[in-house]
Amino acid sequence: MLRHALDEEKSIFIWFFPRFALPLHPKLQFIEKMILDKINELLQQVDTLKANNAEEVEQLRLKYLSKKGEISELMNDFRSVPADQKKEVGMKINELKQRFTERINQLREESTSQEGSEEAIDLTRTPYPVQLGTRHPLTIVTNEIIDIFSRMGFVLADGPEVEDDLHVFTRMNFAADHPARDMQDTFFVSQHPNDVTKNILLRSHTSSVQARVMEQMHTEDGKLTGPIRVICPGRVYRNEAITARAHCFFHQVEGLYIDKNVSFTDLKQVLLSFAREMFGADTKIRLRPSYFPFTEPSAEMDISCFICGGEGCGFCKHTGWVEILGCGMVDPNVLEQCGIDSSIYSGYAFGMGVERITNLKYRVSDLRMFSENDTRFLEEFQSAD
Repeated sequence: MLRHALDEEKSIFIWFFPRFALPLHPKLQFIEKMILDKINELLQQVDTLKANNAEEVEQLRLKYLSKKGEISELMNDFRSVPADQKKEVGMKINELKQRFTERINQLREESTSQEGSEEAIDLTRTPYPVQLGTRHPLTIVTNEIIDIFSRMGFVLADGPEVEDDLHVFTRMNFAADHPARDMQDTFFVSQHPNDVTKNILLRSHTSSVQARVMEQMHTEDGKLTGPIRVICPGRVYRNEAITARAHCFFHQVEGLYIDKNVSFTDLKQVLLSFAREMFGADTKIRLRPSYFPFTEPSAEMDISCFICGGEGCGFCKHTGWVEILGCGMVDPNVLEQCGIDSSIYSGYAFGMGVERITNLKYRVSDLRMFSENDTRFLEEFQSAD
């Protein structure tokens, strides 16, 4: 810097006598002139300073006002200025520092104001870098189930989660004293002691959607306006203790097909096609007799264990089979309750828990993990989306 101009001469003495002083050393005059020229140069720059953002403002501050900035370097060179010139040079350096401080503060305010106006214009702007997410594992499996049945001609149907007893139980042929109508099994919102069909509850299955579809798809004389072929995905609620294998809410996908001359053979073939699409082309199924109020005959469907190929392992409890859903032919009473002539029409229905299918596909050990929103668990499904 400028002070290095004296490096060749380590000591310069100006002798003062009572009546006169020796002339100023030429190198001191040179240093003073260089400092003043530098100050004038910087004064010309101060009004031309520009910055597009807060980061550029900070770079300007570091360049001119930091401890290693250009103005600080001038202060270091100021030590070499002769004593009788220090006042004039010092005032100019202070003026220079004040001008730069005011200009940088002005640029900082303009940058903050500009960034605030941009945020006000686009409140949906996402931070950078944008993190890629994934669908929830239950959504992945639900969409896969919907896709399989859609290719077989089924269409989506939806209904309310807060339902009445009429559609959840009465239309589905539940007896008046059925345990599902008890408060220990179902979440009731309100009850009508004089008419149980008007009780309001959180639906315990998506069969209520099937009842609403059947109500809408028939004429006054019990004839269908067209074949009914729907699948009904959605959330359902049951008053159960929350454990690794059960929850007070879960998700179902139910299917319904009603037309003339629908048989159990049709049901079996549809479910076999679904199982092979979902779990692999070598998958086998078996149907075991069961009981549901809304179907007759009824069955539980198992698939051959895709872990051991049916040989028997810990996953299938050494049986070679894993249960996945319930099904059966629609009970004639259900058809009549929904206004459909059971002497003309027949149909089948099936229902499965999405959590159950997801557990089988991804072998999730604890059902509660689906609803805990633990990002460590959810991130494991990024490649599955």
